[in-house]
Amino acid sequence: MDQLNITLSLALLLSIGFLAAKAGNLIKLPSVTGYIFAGLLMGPSGFHLVPAETVGHQLNHFTQIALMLISFGIGEHLEIKRLKSTAKSVGIIGLGEIFGAFILVFIGAFLVAQLSKVGLSSWQITEYAVLALLLGAVSVATAPATTLHVIRELRAVGPLTTTLMAVVAIDNGLAIMMFGVAVSIAHHLMAAGNGSITTAIAASLMEIGGSLVLGITAGLTIDFVNSKLKNQGEMLTAGLAILLLCGEVAHFFNFSPLLAGMAAGFTIVNRDHRDLRLFRALNSFEPPIYVLFFTIAGIHLDLKTLAVTGVLGFTYFLCRAIGKIAGAGVGAKLTASPQAVERYLGMALVPQAGVAIGLIFLISNDEALRDFASIITPVVLSGVVLSELLGPILAKQAVSLAKEIPVPSKNNDLAALSLDNQESSPAPTGVPMVPWTWKKLVPPYTQDGVVIFGANHIATTRALARMAAIFANYYGAYPMAVRIVSAEDNKPGAPDKKDIDIIMTAKTETATMGMELYTVTQQSDDTALGILATARQNRARGIVLGHCQKMTPAVFQKVIGEVASQAPCPTIVIKFTGILHTERILVPVINIHELHSVKDAVGALAIAGQHQITLLQLLPSYETETAILKAEKNLQRWAEQEISCKVIQCRAIATDARQETITDEAENHDLVIMAAPRMHGFQRLFFGSLAHAVASKCDKTLITVYPPAT
Repeated sequence: MDQLNITLSLALLLSIGFLAAKAGNLIKLPSVTGYIFAGLLMGPSGFHLVPAETVGHQLNHFTQIALMLISFGIGEHLEIKRLKSTAKSVGIIGLGEIFGAFILVFIGAFLVAQLSKVGLSSWQITEYAVLALLLGAVSVATAPATTLHVIRELRAVGPLTTTLMAVVAIDNGLAIMMFGVAVSIAHHLMAAGNGSITTAIAASLMEIGGSLVLGITAGLTIDFVNSKLKNQGEMLTAGLAILLLCGEVAHFFNFSPLLAGMAAGFTIVNRDHRDLRLFRALNSFEPPIYVLFFTIAGIHLDLKTLAVTGVLGFTYFLCRAIGKIAGAGVGAKLTASPQAVERYLGMALVPQAGVAIGLIFLISNDEALRDFASIITPVVLSGVVLSELLGPILAKQAVSLAKEIPVPSKNNDLAALSLDNQESSPAPTGVPMVPWTWKKLVPPYTQDGVVIFGANHIATTRALARMAAIFANYYGAYPMAVRIVSAEDNKPGAPDKKDIDIIMTAKTETATMGMELYTVTQQSDDTALGILATARQNRARGIVLGHCQKMTPAVFQKVIGEVASQAPCPTIVIKFTGILHTERILVPVINIHELHSVKDAVGALAIAGQHQITLLQLLPSYETETAILKAEKNLQRWAEQEISCKVIQCRAIATDARQETITDEAENHDLVIMAAPRMHGFQRLFFGSLAHAVASKCDKTLITVYPPAT
């Protein structure tokens, strides 16, 4: 049978692969084992239902799609904020288990391959060294999906679990890089010494660099496009199209598609607004692709070759497992990690599947290494079968021995605050506002500076005056309206009616609230410099800015950037939307440290009237129920220590899309307060800004607090 209709081939691969996996599940075998076994039955070693020619010529593109999805998924687990706290220990442990597996597999494969005389009769020490080098590089990869599935299923929590998830996250990224270097060295050795090892490594590093740049570009593009879409189907279509285009461009320039895909996933997960909806959309698309991928891998498994390389396959599996366990143990000991990590972490790193299979496909498609692929493929696949049989069992045993499987507990949700809608009426001009009906504010006996606000446009002056008065009351200061005028406009004579109206509007509002207003006119041709000069001359405690209709958004952002980067006090930027309420306030944060940036803003509103404040911490979607409850307790503790207000609700939510979650939660609130990112230049370009993303989507008034310049 030379060729088979592609539709019939797909039907056979999917149906038989699915049935084999279900049969395997009945005897507690992982699904991937069933897929590989199904491919074995359909391939040359079984009933020859799907010839290798059909797989090579017609189904190869499914393999390429699966490889991009696998590498993209690896990038999701490389979140900098998640890895930062344990970077040193995780890095040393990761290097320990990686080099442990590589060195033992290299030595074991080199010796066994020579003794058993696998390969061509013309092979010399150089060819055996290349074989051992490639097997060592492939052995580094683990199976993140298998390991993480066990952890999530058991709801495990503890030092071992935390370290394991971090190590698994970086493991496959390093594996892909190491594989690229190994292939370059192998090409050099097979070229009879043409060129130097240094040249080969330099070329490999250039390939890695190009792959990373391509992947980061693809990730930023996906993130930008998907931020404009809401429908999950549209996000899946656009994201997958860009991801596959990234893979094809990588092939064209001889870059690594795996590394590019991983960099794309890494870029998206580390953006400030951390929108992971594409990853979740791909979850519904991946299953049939993965069935095809692993089943095709089984078709490549030739039992005749496996019989010859059986000893080498067992050696590969045994050396890899020992290397992982011993290397992780040594790394944990060097970093003084908890005893559970030192003893049991390596056991949970034994599973190996997707990435390793992807790497052997890359070897199979490399003309220079084609002779090695016929040996490496059955060796690695036999190791995969053994590791997928024993790996999940060992991972479960490791977590159990570490005593990190929690006892089920009930989640006592905090009761939501009952809020009554308040009648509102628009202000006579500008931003519509709820009238001030609370107790009047008391001016300070001893002035402690001022809170300045821009008073250059009638549309925003009244609202800014109210907010500045609230902040001034908190600081024991006075509100100050500042008008920035150019030398051309600042001519002698009586002020025009527009200027009088603006100042009178501000004074009327602050007087209603019980505060006295100071006013000043600052001459400057540069708005930002004029505001900064006023702040320095009058010992400003805060600067309140709102968008002026005279300015384009780009100009306004430029003013904000200049002021915030040089201001001696916090800069409070307000985007007014709809009627200005301040009764129900949402304060979303990524981590509890951000609360220090917004503390004054929350405290000022808390003491000014009967405000109902919700502190909301956004956690990654992988966090457990225990972690959510702990985060809520930490928020409550912070509120009790820092804010003298009894109407604060503390919540934590595990989410895949931060921006979407905040905008949804804002629907039940009147005002949102957020901390501005402490990033500039390239950092800002790469990571983005959650506050700015929310500002572009949220239909509630948003206060963004920038810390004082350091």
